[in-house]
Amino acid sequence: MSMQVDLCVVGAGPGGYVAAIRAAQLGMQVACVEKESALGGTCLRVGCIPSKALLDSSEHYWHAGHGLAAHGIEVAGLELDLAAMMARKTKVVRGLTQGIRGLFRKHAITWVSGTARLEAPGRVRVLGADGEQVVEAGRVLIATGSEPAPLANLPFDGEYVVSSTEALAFERVPARLLVVGGGAIGLELGSVWNRLGAQVTVVEFLDRIAPGMDADLARQLHTALEHQGMRLWLQTKAEGAVRTETGVRVTLEREGGHTEEEVDRVLVAVGRRPHAEGLGARELGVAFDEGGRIVVDEHFETDVAGVFAIGDVIRGPMLAHKAEEEGVACVETMAGHAGEVNYAAIPSVIYTAPEFAGVGLTAEDAARQGRRVRTGSFPFMANGRARALGETQGGVSIVADAETDALLGVHVLGPRASDLIAEAVVAIEFGGSAEDLARSVHAHPTFSEAIKEAALAVDGRALSI
Repeated sequence: MSMQVDLCVVGAGPGGYVAAIRAAQLGMQVACVEKESALGGTCLRVGCIPSKALLDSSEHYWHAGHGLAAHGIEVAGLELDLAAMMARKTKVVRGLTQGIRGLFRKHAITWVSGTARLEAPGRVRVLGADGEQVVEAGRVLIATGSEPAPLANLPFDGEYVVSSTEALAFERVPARLLVVGGGAIGLELGSVWNRLGAQVTVVEFLDRIAPGMDADLARQLHTALEHQGMRLWLQTKAEGAVRTETGVRVTLEREGGHTEEEVDRVLVAVGRRPHAEGLGARELGVAFDEGGRIVVDEHFETDVAGVFAIGDVIRGPMLAHKAEEEGVACVETMAGHAGEVNYAAIPSVIYTAPEFAGVGLTAEDAARQGRRVRTGSFPFMANGRARALGETQGGVSIVADAETDALLGVHVLGPRASDLIAEAVVAIEFGGSAEDLARSVHAHPTFSEAIKEAALAVDGRALSI
């Protein structure tokens, strides 16, 4: 069986399904190949969405046991129903994946279920449960995303040494959980299980957690997580693990020596790698870089005419929203429109408590580039809304060009940071300055006033501290 379309998208994650929808809006006939039983890719099924569902649920549980008394609310007989929490997570995921299915129907996008292989620049063979079919397309867009990166000395076994996928579905709270990696995934899932009662130890090879984010705010996050009961061991390397009768014994290199940790489970969260092999792209002549990523030009086209790629399989941060924007820009360019992604205005978020978000350059980035900057900061301790909420950890840091005052970076550690960062993204997108943020009226009392105050602090004139 075969079909002919204008565009065949391989992969129905955030990059793929958004690209498919936008292409259909632009009048293209679109097919989307997805091998999993549901649409949405890693993000919706076993990544962003389920992790945020568990983060929110676990935070409710944590506040019930630790935070409500300060508000005059006493909770007696607090119990955890992990099965119900997991069922809620599943319901959230199912609703969103079904929503994408509805969007496909609305836009007349054909979902081709199965595993894709590129046989020619415009020919994709799909092997599914019902046999094979061929999609003939004017253009092919690879959007197959990424997968958890393993460690050679700590291979995944799916039960005791696990990736983020399995860590989202533990049937019981592990008494002791070792997390290898102090980035977003490790800190978020470590937070979930720490709140639910596990003794969580995070080991990080570098000298800080949250690498790539603002260093001072990262140190504040480190302190906050330790106050919540997590152990954070820096400059520590996991060298290997062996199964025991009760769990896993992990050998660690730490502080110039070796130590062993007995834990129930190990979560390896050292990053992700492109999922681009096995598609037939390499055999077709598509170029790959040294990191296993597909090489594309400014219009996301590979060196094989008519074959494009976006998202985690190409250069840049492995973020769902980055993939979405690339998908839109890619198909708009195909349709003759102007499509572009401003990589200087892509935010990053770690959904711990407090949340940690940033966009643009940190002060450390600017120093490495030899740029002259002015900085301003403001703590949430001095913000009225944060005081009223009782969420005063962290603050806002702003980096501006020393000569032009152009906004180069904004970084937020604190309540609702994932939402607050959007203001900074828009300001950077439109070439705004620190003065622009400082002069903009912010409602009172709100968390966003901390951004205004930090912008004022760039010029040494913060009002509330």
